[in-house]
Amino acid sequence: MPIAPPRTLILFDYDWDAIGHAAAAEALGVQLDRDGFDLFSFPSNTRLAWFDIARYVERLARRARRKGWQAVASQHEQFGALAAAMLAERMGWPGTPVDAILACQHKYHARQVLQRVAPEANPAFRLLDAAYGAPIPDGLPYPLFVKPVKAAFSVLARRVDNREQLHQHTRFGRWELWVIRRLVEPFDRMVRARLGATVPSAHRMLLETPVQAEQYNLDGYVFHGEVHAVGVVDAIMYPRTQAFMRHQLPTRLAPSVQARALDVARRFLQAVGFSHGLFNMEFFHDAATDRLTVIEFNPRMASQYSDLYRRVLGVDLHAIALALAHGRDPATLPVAAPSAGAANEARSRDDPRARLVVWGGCS
Repeated sequence: MPIAPPRTLILFDYDWDAIGHAAAAEALGVQLDRDGFDLFSFPSNTRLAWFDIARYVERLARRARRKGWQAVASQHEQFGALAAAMLAERMGWPGTPVDAILACQHKYHARQVLQRVAPEANPAFRLLDAAYGAPIPDGLPYPLFVKPVKAAFSVLARRVDNREQLHQHTRFGRWELWVIRRLVEPFDRMVRARLGATVPSAHRMLLETPVQAEQYNLDGYVFHGEVHAVGVVDAIMYPRTQAFMRHQLPTRLAPSVQARALDVARRFLQAVGFSHGLFNMEFFHDAATDRLTVIEFNPRMASQYSDLYRRVLGVDLHAIALALAHGRDPATLPVAAPSAGAANEARSRDDPRARLVVWGGCS
């Protein structure tokens, strides 16, 4: 009787991830099941009204043995990465530690950790001392970069040059406040339960000193506590804007700066107990001052880069994700022959959907 392929549960699997996981699973001989809901489509997103991440994970755990699941993975920032970590912990499967996911995604707490272990890569930061919709305090040192303590896709993140701009940016209607609170509350409950009362509520806004420099992404993974780099992707903006024009591989960043970025990532990940899983570190590098500044840590892959790495380096990030989910060393995965010497994911300012452009084909 043939042996059934291992079954892997993928949570909140959409867009790039649905394509990438399916192709990787076929290549690795892994069978996939999916669960979750789409935050960007109706009526799927109506589940947000009653979503409780702990109850959701408990229901999945009750189904796991009946379904024959042996592993779980997710690259979804809002709920999936945390839910996958919680389920892996509950079932004793390989996974990123829950507390490490929380520490990365709570942007203020992550700044505090980075200040302890790599202060040279941290901007000045503070919490906005005001609840949603409350008056803006006087005396703040503008300009500032403001963003939510917990969010995804750079939602509500922008530079503000004065008190009036910050005031306008933090005014929300009743419907907007309801959505924001429902998106943040499942995460905030887990923060209170796991990281303790000393970590501030995630229902806050974070203020940082703005940085004007080139932006990059370090992608890598941790296996048995060892941090491994996959590569660095350049994030190129439209001139004088914060809007992405394209993401490009191979990087233009000097190898010495890439090594410094990896060292900062290693110090931070070890400090938060990130012992297993894929990660993405967004950072600035100012060529004039040679300063490296961390933007944030994502405790998952940056899915939009998977195709770039596969075409240029022959490395499949989605295959790495499935290998890690089953406790397999990603270094044992085959590397494909690159199909391009360089590639970029181009974006139109009028169309947020990405299209891949490749050039310099490899023979």
